Amino acid sequence: MLMLGTNDFSPCIRTQRGMRHRAIATLVTAIRQAPVEPGMPIPPVLVIAPPPILTPRGPLAAKFTGAAGKSAGLADAYRDIAGEIGCDFFDAGSVTPASAADGIHLDADQHARLGKALAAFVAGLAGFSPLTQR
Repeated sequence: MLMLGTNDFSPCIRTQRGMRHRAIATLVTAIRQAPVEPGMPIPPVLVIAPPPILTPRGPLAAKFTGAAGKSAGLADAYRDIAGEIGCDFFDAGSVTPASAADGIHLDADQHARLGKALAAFVAGLAGFSPLTQR
């Protein structure tokens, strides 16, 4: 499971819009090319788009000036890229917004909500075989 991208919208990270979105494909390629033990399959990768950034608040607000506008469309871009590179995709914004406290990250209850949604989603993927039943 790969959910990255939020911090890329800080002005400290100087990348162009298309480069931010394509970086996830570069990471998936690296995962797929990593050496594995003989006979072990290359693991499937689930690309997860983080919830859209809201208006940044609190101590991180200055670090994320303009991030809400820059992050618009990230889920659609990740969905397209996941399709191009043969990965499953999940939009975290479909089950939770970003934190009301800072507008960027997830709070504890949002992590729990996302975890439950991801568990159900992954269990429904073709070829999923849990190691243990609970």
